[in-house]
Amino acid sequence: MSQYEAYYPLWEKLNIDAAKLEGALGAAQKRHADLFLTQADRPKAMGYFDDLWGNLQTGRIAELDKLKSEGKPLVGTFCIFVPEESVTAAGGACYGLCSGSPASIPEAEKELPRNICPLIKSAHGFKLLRVCGYTQSSDFIYGETTCEAKKKTWEILAKHHPVHVMHIPQKKDEKSMRLWREEVEEFQEHIEEVVGRKLSFEEHKKGVEIINAKRKALRRLDALRGMHGDIMPISGLDSLLVMQLSFIDEPVRFTEALNTLCDELEERINAQKSVFEKGTTRLMILGTPFAAPNWKLHKIVESSGGAIVNEESCIGHRYFKDDVNLEGVTTNEELTARMMERYKNIDCACFTPNEARIEKIVKMHKERQTDGVIYYTLSFCHTYNVESHLVAEAMKKEGIPFLAIESDYSPEDAGQIKTRVEAFIESIRLKRGA
Repeated sequence: MSQYEAYYPLWEKLNIDAAKLEGALGAAQKRHADLFLTQADRPKAMGYFDDLWGNLQTGRIAELDKLKSEGKPLVGTFCIFVPEESVTAAGGACYGLCSGSPASIPEAEKELPRNICPLIKSAHGFKLLRVCGYTQSSDFIYGETTCEAKKKTWEILAKHHPVHVMHIPQKKDEKSMRLWREEVEEFQEHIEEVVGRKLSFEEHKKGVEIINAKRKALRRLDALRGMHGDIMPISGLDSLLVMQLSFIDEPVRFTEALNTLCDELEERINAQKSVFEKGTTRLMILGTPFAAPNWKLHKIVESSGGAIVNEESCIGHRYFKDDVNLEGVTTNEELTARMMERYKNIDCACFTPNEARIEKIVKMHKERQTDGVIYYTLSFCHTYNVESHLVAEAMKKEGIPFLAIESDYSPEDAGQIKTRVEAFIESIRLKRGA
């Protein structure tokens, strides 16, 4: 008897290929256990997030199905520009889609070119294979125009699943912001069409408050893990898992669990308890997002004598650094304007110019007293790859050790990356000891 037998009816209802999903879940659970559960002295509160990982395609999908039966919107996304506050205001769920595994890429390459971003191909392959409960559950997928490969993929994905494209301007001038606001308002109207009524100001405000609270808790984790010198109470690998799950879990419950974890981390800091030895090389990761289960780089760094204390990424600081300012807001129109102020501050590499991102990286390096930065880009992510040149110049000017790594989801280059990371860490140590 399969341990997932109770979920067969739900999977059948969602048109999920149960046999393929069971095989994928077995591999995912083993990899999680091998990477995470073997770490020494993990915080006890990580148990919640381990359990959540184990129930992503079962219990959490059942929760989403219940919301759908109540007429609540389920929105799948690939990007932090999609305003989750509006979905939360409607009582629905806005979540990231399966997109971090190499296993689904061969299927995607039957329709998509080989030489585009693995994140896009992975997600597309999951849809074709019918093994992602989040894709199968969603009323629609909200794509956006942050890169050329995505823009054209939405046209192909739309053959298989409802897709709505949100245009994200590539500049932040007044004209572009007017266009962007129209896109956000259209998104809100789409959500209201699903629920069949207009959402009140109180509902919209509550949605913003819920997501603000989640981002505040993530900022708390960010400070605790990276701003206490040699006392690092949690690994970068565990922190990455928490951030990845923040895009999937029910936000109120997630925030509560994360604050419980942060309470434990504060206790560890007060007791001078660190999961890394004193003098461990402190590194910050820059660049493209880490969709679960893309844990390769973090595992390599933290098994090579380094500690990752921050991610300047969409799954990281770029996502949670700003809240929507609610002070003095009394109408939906004012609230939407405040949301736009917040989303405008996201410094994605799709924007030109994008000096704010470089200024932020330098500031974060100084705040966290990191010893160096690793600029990570997914293969064929031209947007971040091109911008890496500007970041490298800025790091050189500031005297910040810099390593650029381009990779995909395959484990094949892990040995080569480990060699480069070890050499980078050794060069930092030699410089520091000079």
